[in-house]
This record gives sequence, C-alpha cells and structure tokens, in this order.
Amino acid sequence: MAQKQTILAQEEAERAIVVTLILPGSAASEAEDPLEEIRGLAEAAGANVVDGLYQNLKKVNPRAAFGKGKIEEIGQIAKAKNAVLIVVDYDLSPSQGRNLEKDLGIRVVDRTELILDIFSTRAQTKQAKLQVELAQSEYMKTRLTRMWTHLERTEGAIGSRGPGETQLETDRRLVNKRISDLRKKLKQIEGRRHREAISREYPYTVSLVGYTNAGKSSLLRRLTGADVFVADQLFATLDTRIRNWRLKDTRELILADTVGFVRDLPHGLVASFHATLEETLNADLLLHVCDASAADLDIHIRAVDTVLKEVEADGISLLLLLNKWDRVSQDDRMILLNRFPDAIPVSAHTGDGLDRLEEVIGQYLDDWSLHLEVSVPASDGRLLADFRRISRVLHEDYEEGNWVAEVTLSPRHWNALRHELLAQGGDFKVVGAVESH
Repeated sequence: MAQKQTILAQEEAERAIVVTLILPGSAASEAEDPLEEIRGLAEAAGANVVDGLYQNLKKVNPRAAFGKGKIEEIGQIAKAKNAVLIVVDYDLSPSQGRNLEKDLGIRVVDRTELILDIFSTRAQTKQAKLQVELAQSEYMKTRLTRMWTHLERTEGAIGSRGPGETQLETDRRLVNKRISDLRKKLKQIEGRRHREAISREYPYTVSLVGYTNAGKSSLLRRLTGADVFVADQLFATLDTRIRNWRLKDTRELILADTVGFVRDLPHGLVASFHATLEETLNADLLLHVCDASAADLDIHIRAVDTVLKEVEADGISLLLLLNKWDRVSQDDRMILLNRFPDAIPVSAHTGDGLDRLEEVIGQYLDDWSLHLEVSVPASDGRLLADFRRISRVLHEDYEEGNWVAEVTLSPRHWNALRHELLAQGGDFKVVGAVESH
C-alpha cells in the first residue's frame, strides 16, 4: 500500500498554474476576481501558484474544455514558469482531461480532484477518511485509464493523494467492490450517529453552516469556550464538532460546527459526507455564518443555500449571521443591513453582536417551547436536576415538600419527563402551547 504523503512534506511545493472558464451565468462570471477561489483551493492543497489566467467562452469546448489558442497560451506560460501542474477550475470529463494533458504535456487536475485532494489531507476521523475515500473512488472509477498513465510519476502529488491513491492499481471490478464496502461501513457509522443524536439529553441542536473560511470554528470557540482548531484556510474543518453551549439564561443546547461549503461543491462529495452533515439535518436551527467582508458575498450565500437544498435541509429555520463585522466599513455596513434586515452582525474576533445573537436564539427557544407549571417532589433530586438542566426556569418556589416552578422546555423532552413526573407523584399544568417552526 502506498504511503500517504502530503505536498507539504515534499522538498518543494508543486509549481502550479490555475486556469478557469468563465461561462455565461456562472459564478465565475459574477466574481470580482474569478481566480481568487481556485487559487485559494490550490494553495490549500499545498501548491505554489505561480500564475493564473482565464478564458471567456459562450460554451465549453467538448474536446479539451478550452479553445486551441488558450491551450497554447497555457502551455507557453507553464514552460516559462517551470510549472508542473495545471489546476482547472472546472469539472473536466475524462476525455477532456486526457486531451488537455496530451496537448499541454503536463499533469492536469480539475476542480473536483483538487477538492478531494484537500479533503484527503484534512480528514482526521475514521468516518471522514472513509467518506473521502468513497468520493475519490467514485470519481476515479470513470478515469482509471487516464490515472494509470501517470500513477508512477505522481505518487503523493496533488490530485493523487489519500486513500484513493492505492485504488489506482486496481481494475473496475475491485473499485466497485471497494465502493460497496465503503458505503456499508458509512451506513453503519451513520446509524450509530443517529442513535447518539436521539439519546442526547439536550433539548435543542443549533448547527453552524456557511462558506468555507467564513469563521464558523472561530465562532464556535467564542460562544462555547471550546479549544478547537482555527485556521485562515479553506476546509480547515472536515469533521463535525459538537460542543455544549450554555446561554446566559442558564439553558444549554448543542452547537455543531460542520464542514464548510464552496460553490460547485462536487455532488459525490456531498453524498459521501451525508453522515457528517447529519448534524445539519437534525438541527432545530441553522446559523448561516457568512464573511460579511467578502467581495463575493452573494455567491457564497447562494452556494450555501444550494448545498442545504441538496441535503434537504432548506426547510429548517435559518438565521443569517454577518460575521467579520469588524472588517466591514461603515458605508458597507449600512448597505448590508438594508439588504439583509433580519441578519445579525457579529464578530467572532471581537465578540461584538454575540449578546444580541443569544437574545434572538433565546426567543427562538421560547417560541418553540411548552410553557408549564410543574410540581416536583423535592425529595426526587434527579428529576429536579433534569428540569433545571433542560428547561428554562421562569419562577420557582417550595410548597409542602414540592418544588413548584414555572418552566419552558421542548416538547421532545417534555414527553420523556412527563411520564417520570407523574410516576413520582408530581403534577403539571399547561400554561402555553408550543408554536410551529
């Protein structure tokens, strides 16, 4: 089995040229800098980007994606800059990839290959590694012929790293078998995660979603005090991280930080990471964290909305957070607040806006909660502790050996506590009904 090797471990980073196609109506056509994201992705993979160029086309060249003249220009620049890798911001078909490599005489990596490569170097848990390998195997299945041609000379290079690398020496039958095995393993993990989510005692789950590098992990650390890895790089977070978040009103909830999204995120990757995204699917509320200072803010928001729809999470209540507010000029702040009147400006760096965020989330919890008056035998310390932990106590007193309190809590947890309360001789009265959400 070939040993996994990151580009950073090599003596010198691969010299790369990034190129993109600008097609009518594409995100690249709206971007302020159409090369910015693909450059960032290539650098996240460890490449040394020495140049970049793009081509405006009405439609993709079916043979090699780019026009003949542009291919010649790319080849000339690659030779002049001693580049050994061309990174294409487009999902090439197997034939387009083969033809482009043949015309240029150097290795070509497309957008999906690049993202899979980054994921392979970021994956830490068994689940994430299996998910990356599944996505790589699915992608590789239709590209075996092309990959075999440069397997020997590119071991450990960008686009050929990670678990998928060892599969390049197999035939299609073995790859298909591996895909089947990976799906079974991931289904088992997904089942375990679902059971763990059901068994959690906290009443609500809030998930952070957003474009990669929008500051979700920084926000998680600021809100929960958790010691989590934070880096100014694309896809710093792959595995869902779950922390307890205690609000100032003493209520506790689960706060989940999920993998960041990018535009045109490969469908196979979204499918492979379904188990990781399960925290998003099971959330009561989504906090869409966006980089308010980003020039391509609209593109980022649309990309996140697209992925949420793809994983069928677009029906979950969502609150837009304009993060990195400290980097936004006063004039731009007024424009953003007019465009997104329901959004909450925050700064994970300075902490500004986080008190307001807690207030709004507290209101969400109140709107979704049952309002009850309960009478709990004071001698039942465990049941009393359960009520204090998972409900919001509005008023409390002790009367004739009972803890009498006015509380709000989620219907899901009330279903469990109600049986125990009555079994222990307690009583309750409904003050208000739960509102739909």
